[in-house]
Amino acid sequence: MDRSDIKIPKDRFRPAVIDSSKSEEINKPSLNFWQDAWLRVRKNKGAIASMVIMLIVVLLAFIGPLISGKSFSEQTVSHNHLPPRVQGLENISWLPFDGTEVNRAGKEINVYEQKGIDEYYWFGTDALGRDIFTRVWKGTQISLLIAFLAATIDLIVGVSYGAISGYFGGRLDNIMQRITEVLIGIPTLVVVILMILVLDPGIISIAVALSVTGWVGMARVVRAQVLKVKEQEFVLASRTLGNSHKSIIYKHILPNLAGVIIINTMFSIPNAIFFEAFLSFIGLGLQDPQASLGTLVNEGFKVLRLHPHEMIVPAAVISILMITFNMLADGLRDALDPKMRD
Repeated sequence: MDRSDIKIPKDRFRPAVIDSSKSEEINKPSLNFWQDAWLRVRKNKGAIASMVIMLIVVLLAFIGPLISGKSFSEQTVSHNHLPPRVQGLENISWLPFDGTEVNRAGKEINVYEQKGIDEYYWFGTDALGRDIFTRVWKGTQISLLIAFLAATIDLIVGVSYGAISGYFGGRLDNIMQRITEVLIGIPTLVVVILMILVLDPGIISIAVALSVTGWVGMARVVRAQVLKVKEQEFVLASRTLGNSHKSIIYKHILPNLAGVIIINTMFSIPNAIFFEAFLSFIGLGLQDPQASLGTLVNEGFKVLRLHPHEMIVPAAVISILMITFNMLADGLRDALDPKMRD
């Protein structure tokens, strides 16, 4: 049958009703920049998982030394090199928390029974009989403190330096950029070692040493962004209204660079953690009885073949911190950078 012969009754059709008063109605709720960024972060499962794990590690860094009931610096030489043993898990053979280890003869022995020890050391003990669980979380606390101090100094110095250089430009910008090029040309490790040798070993001295050249990357990124933003209309309007240079930089330009600044700061924290661990590993970090993750790895490395748990535990915490901070920084970059949006 020819389709042209099909007749459809007119009552099957109705004209569409268009209400002109609703033509500009917005059905989707209005979101500001940070609300939209948070929605994008929530969609990134890796970033959310990293945030949760990172918060757990940071929480353990502060409450871990308290719940263990042991001091991070108290020495009990008779309890040295004990393997991990945890209440309730010691009878599960496939978990490494039963207090046993393999001796040099290749025989598995229960070190706690051999030494007549009734206490439980969840991560074991080191060469001086100190509780590794307490020392790991105390070391995590100190490593995070050093990293956040270094990142804060990088943030303040780098953002201010880059903003001033990019905003004023000309001869001042030329001179300031030559200074940054000189600092970039000097190996960071050499500068840090010299600073630590000059200053007394400690948390503040290591944080300052990490910040000597650490701010240069932030300054270059901020300068590049300021060079783009300072020619836009809102900056010209602010100048026309007679606002000072300081007001234009800190109240109008830098708030528009918040996303870039946050992303670079998030990436600088794991770099500072790793570099502090490296300095402590080569013997230029904190001194006893203080501990950081780097010093714990250094101590565990000396007895790695006989007591591997002494190095594996702090190394695992460093790895978790590095991975979670970097994945969270990637998620923030995807959420805050307009170029990464769909």
